[in-house]
Amino acid sequence: MGTGAVRNSYEDECRKSLAREQAKSLAGTNNWEHVDRERVHQDWDVLYREITTFLDRGSLPGDQQVQELVRRHFDIICRFYTPSKEAYVGMSLFYAEDEAMRAFHDSYHPGMVEFMGAAIKVFAEQGSGFAPSAGAETPA
Repeated sequence: MGTGAVRNSYEDECRKSLAREQAKSLAGTNNWEHVDRERVHQDWDVLYREITTFLDRGSLPGDQQVQELVRRHFDIICRFYTPSKEAYVGMSLFYAEDEAMRAFHDSYHPGMVEFMGAAIKVFAEQGSGFAPSAGAETPA
């Protein structure tokens, strides 16, 4: 099996984790009624504008300052629920694969989706602050 097949399998698991974890969270919170959506969108707007500056400067997804911005992105996500690493990577895949999400993110910068995807993957590999994977076996 080549690395492409392994990668696709991992990405498929990330997509499934995102769907599973979001569905569980939505069901348990009455569709995230606890979230101040207006504030979330304001905070994302500020954040994406800051990320655009780093993109224009030629920053790399793994740069410390970029990773600090990704931490802020993750913290905003955590207002809804705390995703596993796999679900967070799944979110970056959703941004790339969903036409409306791609258009929204790329409206800030034409390279935003790819940059965020790479930066989220670096953040996930560092692994701090994530919930356990919803698909993982847990002792009874």
